[in-house]
Amino acid sequence: MTGRPRRGRWWRVALAAPPVTFLVVFFVWPVAAIVLRGLRPGGTWDLSAVGDVLTDPVIRRVAWFTLWQAVLSTVLCVVAGLPGAALFARYRFAGKRFLWAALLVPFVLPTVVVGVALLGVLGPNGVSGVDLSGTLWAVLIAHVFFNYAVVVRTVGGTWSTLDPRLGEAARTMGASPWRAFREVTWPLLRPAVAAASSIVFLFTFTSFGVVLVVGGIRQRTLEVEIYDQTARFMHLDVAAALALVQLVVVVAALAWFGRTQRRRAVVLDQRPAVEVARRPTTRRDRAFVAANLVFMALLLGVPLGVLVARSFSTSGGWGLGNYQALDTVRRGSTSFVPPLDAVWNSLLFALAATVVAVVLGACAAWAITGNGRGSSPRWARWTDTALMVPLGTSAVTVGFGMFVAFGQAPLDLRSSLWLVPLAHAVVAMPFVVRLLVPALRSIDPELREAAGVLGASPWAVWREVDLPVVSRAMAAAAGFAFAVSLGEFGATVFLSRPERPTLPVAIYRVLGRPGEANFGQAMALSVILMVLTVVVVLGIDRLRPVGSAEF
Repeated sequence: MTGRPRRGRWWRVALAAPPVTFLVVFFVWPVAAIVLRGLRPGGTWDLSAVGDVLTDPVIRRVAWFTLWQAVLSTVLCVVAGLPGAALFARYRFAGKRFLWAALLVPFVLPTVVVGVALLGVLGPNGVSGVDLSGTLWAVLIAHVFFNYAVVVRTVGGTWSTLDPRLGEAARTMGASPWRAFREVTWPLLRPAVAAASSIVFLFTFTSFGVVLVVGGIRQRTLEVEIYDQTARFMHLDVAAALALVQLVVVVAALAWFGRTQRRRAVVLDQRPAVEVARRPTTRRDRAFVAANLVFMALLLGVPLGVLVARSFSTSGGWGLGNYQALDTVRRGSTSFVPPLDAVWNSLLFALAATVVAVVLGACAAWAITGNGRGSSPRWARWTDTALMVPLGTSAVTVGFGMFVAFGQAPLDLRSSLWLVPLAHAVVAMPFVVRLLVPALRSIDPELREAAGVLGASPWAVWREVDLPVVSRAMAAAAGFAFAVSLGEFGATVFLSRPERPTLPVAIYRVLGRPGEANFGQAMALSVILMVLTVVVVLGIDRLRPVGSAEF
């Protein structure tokens, strides 16, 4: 009996070793290379920039704005996303699967394109007639637009397996709908809400492209300041100090989120999603469904519709000119990107990144949660926090760091095609961990114990108990990883080879050319990326094994 816990601890350490090693090599090392280059410009330490950053009133205002706008954005995303999560978890309606996949489109689009799409609605010449460009409201709306899918898909996946009879029993005993939700459903959803909130906070705290486009020069975050200090002023010491400040805040936030999630973890009485969802029959149900669909149409559909419309708008009127020009204009020039090649490159890199992220993220999730008995060891809790740090670090910093660190011995990968998917896996792996950990913690330990008593080996217990329960979460994690890789831009722009661009890099190159025709071609490439995302996510949902997570 004393040998089993010891073997269990060693098994958890063995599972944690691959993701931790991957994190050290492909994240810690590159980021350290950038920090060292900034704080050791002549081979000796110079920490004066850190003091300057901490005492500069302008940078302190930027840091404070970055923090409170991230908190406010997270609250707004959760408030806006919870009704959508309830919609997908509790109701069946026409087009549900398609809409579930389409929610990811804003999340994977390059942030520059997202900003342009929103300016088409909220800018000086926007269709709404209200100019919010350069205001805090534009930044907040952009963050909700960008992160809405995180809350809906993360919380909705958990909500769809909760037994609705629990709330119905509370209603039968006289509880109002709000009280039944507050005292029965909400405690069961809090781990999933905490997971979604942590992801949204990190993305809004490190937001760059969206803030730069819709916020203008008046709304500045730490990420924008790091970019300016690096690209415009070449103050690598100040940029490195700002990156350290950003990392400290990120680690502190992750530790708080992780502690909250562990303290509020609950064992769920799960039911098949097909048994939970039902057709809206009452007037209240139909009004709820209609209100959510209208909100999604306004928040997501209008900006994307403007994007699609601009892709068909040419100097000669409406037509396919922008799409036809993708394969005819500037052929033979070094800046020309064949769209089909860019699509193939994006799919290939995304597939490789998804495999790496899901395998390593699953190992980390099982190591963190163990067999569900008692609390996790301290090293497992720290592993959980450490694996989330890449989400709070600038993708530009990661990409530039990998370009510097892996451009020379002992590990020269600058000419390798693997460098891009490895960078994507660094960004995607935290999604896998965040989505699998709550699912694993929801498994009743008695299920594993019963299988063990009946003679099942640890491998059989994992295959017959754990894997069926978390397969739905793994499918969602794979979808997120694939989608994140498809739209990743910050690191890819540093690492992709000129002859192997991805779709976001191709869009960036076309946007960099002056002229209305080039802008229309960038919009056409963005529409191709949108369609590709919906097709891929729908395919992942259809490939999910029949009966997974339905017990």
